[in-house]
Amino acid sequence: MSSEGIPDEKACLEILRKAGCSQEVIAHTLFVKEVALKIAARCKQNVRIDLVVAGALLHDIGRAVTHGVAHGVRGGEIARNLGVDERIVRIIERHVGGGITREEAAKLGLGNRPLSPETIEEKIVCIADKLVAHDRIAGVEAEVRKLEEKGLHTAAERVRALYNEVVDICGGLDL
Repeated sequence: MSSEGIPDEKACLEILRKAGCSQEVIAHTLFVKEVALKIAARCKQNVRIDLVVAGALLHDIGRAVTHGVAHGVRGGEIARNLGVDERIVRIIERHVGGGITREEAAKLGLGNRPLSPETIEEKIVCIADKLVAHDRIAGVEAEVRKLEEKGLHTAAERVRALYNEVVDICGGLDL
């Protein structure tokens, strides 16, 4: 781990294994990292690549304990307890859906705070995750359709809006 608490790729993979993440989750995070790096390379804004790499690799660490909507918050708790930099913790906490409002978080028992991506690194990891189904690119429309089928219309709209925002900042995402 760097002096800032930002683990490199090797350290992230070790953290995931020690936390108890399955090989499928680890494969998914590796693929999300590759997609996130492609997005980051196109950005017009300054992007901290070390945050994108660590955030993408650790975004699903909470799946070691739950596969529900709480995996972002639980993952944040795990990472925070391990001394991971708070910027990475926020990427983990804020990657679920296209973000979760304060009101939704409270209703879901996730605390009384908004869990929506704010920084460019948070947005890149979140949208990279939405573009990936397990270990392949599915595209944003597949994620939107999945959310719509679950009746999560507001979340679907947020994913589409976040996608459009990232496209505006980073250019087309024809990956």
